[in-house]
Order: sequence, then C-alpha cells, then structure tokens
Amino acid sequence: MTNDAASSLLVRADGSVGHVTLDRPRAINAVDRGMILGIAEALDRWERDADVQVILLDGAGERGFCAGGDVRGLREQVLSGDAVAAMAFFRDEYTVNARIAEYPKPVVVFADGITMGGGIGLAGHAAVRIVTERSALAMPETRIGFTPDVGGSWLLAHAPGRLGEYLGLTGATMDAADAIYAGFADHFVPSDRLGDLHHALVTRADPQTPTEIALLFDETPAEASLAAARDWIDDAFAADTAEEIVSRLRARPEPMAAAAADTIEELSPTGVAVTLAAIRSARALPGLRAALAQEYALVEWFATTQPDLVEGIRAQIVDKDRTPRWVPASLAEVAPGIGAEALAHTPAVPLWS
Repeated sequence: MTNDAASSLLVRADGSVGHVTLDRPRAINAVDRGMILGIAEALDRWERDADVQVILLDGAGERGFCAGGDVRGLREQVLSGDAVAAMAFFRDEYTVNARIAEYPKPVVVFADGITMGGGIGLAGHAAVRIVTERSALAMPETRIGFTPDVGGSWLLAHAPGRLGEYLGLTGATMDAADAIYAGFADHFVPSDRLGDLHHALVTRADPQTPTEIALLFDETPAEASLAAARDWIDDAFAADTAEEIVSRLRARPEPMAAAAADTIEELSPTGVAVTLAAIRSARALPGLRAALAQEYALVEWFATTQPDLVEGIRAQIVDKDRTPRWVPASLAEVAPGIGAEALAHTPAVPLWS
C-alpha cells in the first residue's frame, strides 16, 4: 500500500484488484489536481499489469465518496486571471473521466454517501456503479453559477424523459433508487456489505465478472421518487425556455413542482439558461468525449466572461452567506441567445488534441 500525501490517495493492489481510495475525508474527498493525476498514473500502470484485472475506486470516511472538485481554488485562479491553470485542471480531470469510461478493465466504484460534481465524473462513467442507503448523488453546479460538467451533461441528457433537465437545472439530490432509475448507478448494496463485496472482488472464483459479483450483493431499493414524479417533470421541463419551465411548474398542482420553480428562481439565471441548452445539445452528440469537449468550452466561457461563477462560489463556499448577487438577477433579464452564445465558444486550447 502507498499513501501519496501530496495527492491524498491510497493506492494499492489487493490481489487482482487495483484499489484507489480518495483520502481527504474531512473534505468529503473533494478532488484536487494532484489526486486526479494520481488516479491517472495508477490507471496507466495497472493497464500494463497483467496481474490486475479489476479497478476499484472508493472514498475514505463515512460521509461520502467525493463531494466534488476544488472550486475554492478555481475561484482564486479566475480572480487572479490565471485561466490557463484553471483549464489545465479541467483538462486533466476530463481526461480521467473519459479514461474511466473507456478503460479496458472493469472499473467498479463505491458511490457510498455524498457523490456530487467531480465525484459523478469519477463514478458515473464506471462499468459497475454501486450505491448504498447513504448515497446522495447530484450535479449541483447551477447553485454556484456554473453548469454540469465532468460528463454530467452526457448522463443528464440520457436520463429518462426530462429528468436530465430537472436534475441539471435544480441540482436536485438523488438517493440510491433515484440514481439507478436516472442511469447514474447500477446496483444497490447496503453499506455494511461493501466490505464483503470488496472481499469477493479480490477472491473471486465463480462468478468471474464484477457485475456478476455485484449482483450477489444487490438488493432492491425502494421505489424511485423520480419515477412517481415523471408526469409533472416531463410536462414542465419539455418547455422551450427556462422561463417557460418555471411557468409550467407554477401551473402544476404538485407541491414538488412549486418547490422546483422556487429553486430555479433562486439560482444563477445564466447558469440555468446555459445548462438547459447544454443538456439538450448533449443529446445530439455522438459520445462522452464530445460531451466533455462541449463542457470544456463552456467552462472557459464561464471562467472568462461570466461573473456568476466567482460570485456563486463566494456565496456558497467562501463566505457561506447563501446570498449570491447574480448578474443578471432574473431569468427575464437573460439574453435570449445566451445558450447558443455559450455553446459557440471556442476554447483557447482544445480539450482533445
């Protein structure tokens, strides 16, 4: 076992299982660039190691797998005008997201507890995605004046019906049942059985594949609340614009619809409008890499042209006053073509060379 203090990772081989543990429990294992590079190095090494047949990613502590990325550091880079450093982190992170999706050996992720933002980028594209009764998954980027990234727009675009628009615009949190229903996870395993599942992956004989092994521990979660909400979600979130979505939500009798409208109106109007355009654009893209490239361009657009990202991080993470001052302040004031403008942005350095 090795513990890379610089990158806060535990990296070791357990028999035929290459095991990486995110080891920043006090920060709910939020990832920084060192951790991303450490994961990339481990994946490169184990791809060439014939003795390693399965990769396992999990998080230290009981609060969560990964709460996201280092957005405080992102804010500091944007304020200092160091967009190059900011984009370097996203380039490395997105490369790892794609690597996990395309990895030639099965990647298993225990998305136990909080798994949001950058955590979805690590967990959501794996071959075998495990959730537990403690899991809380979300893409909450609109809360900080941003838009879902790390391949989140791809996952949202392929959720059933209009769940992608609902989850992306509101940043709503999914429990295990919702995550499986929405296509963000595969199996529900009680948290007290994760150790047994890990042991089975290490000592596997019959069945052979990680999916078959996971099925031995898989239990049926409660009915997904998102399934029961599909009627009002699909109706409201099919509207052409964010303003129209709010209007349809206000016309619905369901209390959750009114709550969703309230949430959207509290969030960054620019972030909401661009997120709606990005999710719908991602539906027409050929694959995850194309979605990541689209997100990468949007990140640079937000970081270099929009005040809401810096303000949202200030309000939610730095000062924690929860009173962001968005510019513009309402959906009615957002330029009609803002989504198309953001999607048309060409980054200074392309994601994929």
